[in-house]
Amino acid sequence: MKYPERIRELRQDHDYTQQKIADILGVAQTTYSQYELEKRPMPIEYLVALCKFYNVSADYMLGLTNKKKTCPTPGNHATKKQDGKNVK
Repeated sequence: MKYPERIRELRQDHDYTQQKIADILGVAQTTYSQYELEKRPMPIEYLVALCKFYNVSADYMLGLTNKKKTCPTPGNHATKKQDGKNVK
């Protein structure tokens, strides 16, 4: 699945209008519609903003995985002891 399909799916799953998401991104509704229709590439900073808004990973947003969250929350990384030292 490509990111235009994913952003449409996420928007519809949350019952948001294109206008609502366009307002969040600070763009016109017609511009946002073009992102969903793959008529205009979405700037990376908007993709990042939508990942944060929907609380999903960039891998999920880009269609590289079907797991919505693939990375642990920053600061919650597990550490292992190796020769008495903490290693991430």
